[in-house]
Amino acid sequence: MIQEQFYEDYEIGFSRRTFGRTITETDVVMHAGQTGDFFPHHMDAEWCATQNFGQRIAHGTLVFSVGIGMTTSTINPRAMSTGYDRVRFVKLVFIGDTITVTASITEKKPHPKRETHGVVVERIDIANQRGNTVLVCRSPVSRRASQARQRLAVPS
Repeated sequence: MIQEQFYEDYEIGFSRRTFGRTITETDVVMHAGQTGDFFPHHMDAEWCATQNFGQRIAHGTLVFSVGIGMTTSTINPRAMSTGYDRVRFVKLVFIGDTITVTASITEKKPHPKRETHGVVVERIDIANQRGNTVLVCRSPVSRRASQARQRLAVPS
């Protein structure tokens, strides 16, 4: 679905939460094949059973990519992601864990180079089925101002 939103439409404190998504063995195997990360932590159940974590671990980059994908339920033609920063893998995710994502707007500011745009920063929190945070990051997104507010001197 396409949903047009402009910089001034976003409010600090607004948050949205996704439905759950279970991380499967297929997810782990496919991600290993795509990335070349076949370390035993992800692929060798027998070896993992001898470690303190006891079972195979989903790749952190898998959890990150699935989690971010879960937040993209609409297309906003007035917004463009500028990346992710402060990514932290807080807890392990195992095959069979179900994750949910909460994206919360934490900051708004003028774009440093484009006076017709602002930057909206979202905090991304990924949690497992027990409500434990497993991954956090920040996502600054460039958002175009509406025609009525093309010059953003200060955040609204």
